Amino acid sequence: MMTHMTHKPHDVVHNLAMAVIDSSVMPILLLDETFHVITASASSTGLFGQTPSAMMGQNFFELAGGRWNKPQLHALLRVTLAGGADLDAYEMDMQVGDVTHKLLLHAQKLDYDPVGKNCLLLTISDVTLARIGEQQRDDLLREKAVLLKELQHRIANSLQIIASVLMQSARRVQSEEARSHLRDARNRVMSVATLQQQLSEAGPEEVRLDDYFTRLCQSLSASMVHDASKIKIAAIVDDSRVSADRSVSLGLIVTELVINSLKHALPDDREGKIFVRYNSTGAGWQLSVSDTGVGTQESLADAKPGLGTSIVEALASQLDATLSVQSENPGVTIKVTHTVADPADQPMTGAV
Repeated sequence: MMTHMTHKPHDVVHNLAMAVIDSSVMPILLLDETFHVITASASSTGLFGQTPSAMMGQNFFELAGGRWNKPQLHALLRVTLAGGADLDAYEMDMQVGDVTHKLLLHAQKLDYDPVGKNCLLLTISDVTLARIGEQQRDDLLREKAVLLKELQHRIANSLQIIASVLMQSARRVQSEEARSHLRDARNRVMSVATLQQQLSEAGPEEVRLDDYFTRLCQSLSASMVHDASKIKIAAIVDDSRVSADRSVSLGLIVTELVINSLKHALPDDREGKIFVRYNSTGAGWQLSVSDTGVGTQESLADAKPGLGTSIVEALASQLDATLSVQSENPGVTIKVTHTVADPADQPMTGAV
């Protein structure tokens, strides 16, 4: 009489689990409740210097001459085995030959226990090459930041030299019109130099506009106001932060509008004040420059558009913003406004 061999489901699952662990390309160890090796993947040989069959039955902390016997690791594995939190991405250094390996350990208590005891599944990832790559990337980023800062300083210094040459030329020319143009060019070059210097100090991160505009106003006052007791330039700004690119455009707009106020609203050091304001709500924002000078909306409308006006209009268009002029008593306020449409106001599309 012929009999059929039967296999218990327990044995089938146990054998399958052992086969899966053994075939893993990542070092994996299955430990019992006393941290002795039940089985290990073939890929563990390189880290432990022993074949999986040689490791079976040995205490994990005694493998490879006790190099894994770290008090902190021992405590963490005990907590995991006791049902506490899984061990997730525990990093440690391991010397293998002449190479120091960076290892990440993951451990978890198994929900299903094929051998009748509590088991711990320990997975080890060698992240040595990844860490080297990260270090090289960080080094390159730091080097790039240093070079960029040095370049920005050189640009600012070069612009200041150009501004000095323009001022010397303005002193030598006989034509008052040519002298005025050279002075305007010098002021614009100095404003760009100031922006460049401030951005080099701020770094590549987002720029705080309150500090940025305050320092810009101070710089404009120092370079363009002959009598600081008569003309005050101040910034009133909320806690907005913007990208470096946007801060450049906003800074150039402020510079042009302040120059405009000094030239037309407060000529010849006429006593007065200039206020730079900025506030934002969500993605919308408004920048304004107001003065207490002699200008009016009508006089500005009648004035011939100059280079400064063209620059401000181009920058505002680049920022998807609109320009408006408002008469004050006294003076004028010029606003640059970027609005964001309310989704509720957008026309509905599609089939009804």
